[in-house]
Amino acid sequence: MALARATFDVVHAEETASRAFATLDALDAEIVGPRSLLFDDDAARRALAVLKQKRLDLLLILQVTFTDAGITKRIAEEIGARLALWAFPESRSGGRLRLNSLCGVNLAAHALAKAAHGYSWVHCAPDAPQAAAQIERLLELPPHGPPRAEAIPAREAPRSEIVASRAERALEQLAGVRVGLVGEAPGGFDTCDFDEDLLEELLGVHLERFSLDEVFRAARAQSTQSVAESRKRVEAELAGTRELDPAPLERSLRVFGAFSDLTRERALSALAVRCWPEFFTAYGCAACGPMAMTTERGVPCACEADVYGAVTSLLLQTITDAPPFMADLVDVDREGDSAVVWHCGLAPVSMADPDERPRAGIHSNRRMPLLAEFALAPGRVTLARLTQSRGLLRLVIAGGEMLKAPQSFSGTSGVLRFDRPAGDVLDRILGEGIEHHYSLAYGDCRAELRAIAEMLSLPLLELA
Repeated sequence: MALARATFDVVHAEETASRAFATLDALDAEIVGPRSLLFDDDAARRALAVLKQKRLDLLLILQVTFTDAGITKRIAEEIGARLALWAFPESRSGGRLRLNSLCGVNLAAHALAKAAHGYSWVHCAPDAPQAAAQIERLLELPPHGPPRAEAIPAREAPRSEIVASRAERALEQLAGVRVGLVGEAPGGFDTCDFDEDLLEELLGVHLERFSLDEVFRAARAQSTQSVAESRKRVEAELAGTRELDPAPLERSLRVFGAFSDLTRERALSALAVRCWPEFFTAYGCAACGPMAMTTERGVPCACEADVYGAVTSLLLQTITDAPPFMADLVDVDREGDSAVVWHCGLAPVSMADPDERPRAGIHSNRRMPLLAEFALAPGRVTLARLTQSRGLLRLVIAGGEMLKAPQSFSGTSGVLRFDRPAGDVLDRILGEGIEHHYSLAYGDCRAELRAIAEMLSLPLLELA
């Protein structure tokens, strides 16, 4: 089953699927199922109904573009065969993220792991020399899929007074804070599930809910002066703002004003926002830029209504005293030992490579402003995630170096070299079913995070 969404590069997706099927046809195996891209749930359900009549040894899901995990969960529930996921690498062209396939597999793995359903995966180009051999190995795996990668033993949290003091101060600053949730997570985004009572009990974080309509009304009610002030700020920070369509740009500026009012009036320390599709379809702009601007002002924002992502970002901010960035892992180069972290435009401009001025841009899929275009600055970084993978609340951390590199994809992105081989990190992420969002901050604050995990009696998973 070849899963895709029409909001991505359909022509490229069809070419990718065609090359993948050519590789499959060369195997010593009978290939059954539809050859067309399944763009929606109805098409996927029809294909699933046909495949349920077959005797399958393996059901291979070609994650041709990003999709949510909804259909993959349904496949797992209805098909008795083993499941495997095939993710396709991206060309780091500096342009549009054309497929975002790996992120889709990330969501699927999380959903399958949480449901305790066995699965395996491949991440390689559709006609790569090793592709056929990797698919053949999937056929030889046991029903529960590949063994889970060995966990990296957690290092003992340093007992220095400085680290302990920072960890204690971070937890004290979190206790009693309010996080705003705007809307609900999109369907099929199990990665954005959360336990409100557990957040309150573990960290003392209170959740306040707001509807999208409340934000849209507040945006429409912004004064002319508020819009003018936001415009002045954006024009000072981003090149090319006057080249954008002025009507949706103004709507984005109004959203920033609404976020500013909301966080100030309700004393919110972070926001988790359902950023699509309604910001595009019901209001008419991208939420990415306003969220990045809000993060820059000290209120971390998480897209797709990811509450745990917002809380993790807030935790990193309390430690580093700098705005964080919540990103997707969208590409891994095993041979070159690097990975790309990316989002449509969510990174604060203070993270931009100082050698290049950030530019104002439009959303690559929905073609509306406002977002920022830039490569992340080189330097030491820490990634973290409060995760519920495999149904167990844990803290995931990783360290690495952001490399000096051109912009990989439109939006905000950075090329990262983890402290362990990138391929090993990817296998651990997919094997554990970790969520697709990772909060990132500059500097190495893993010692403080280890101490915090110990103080909270929270299991720790170190990726790198």
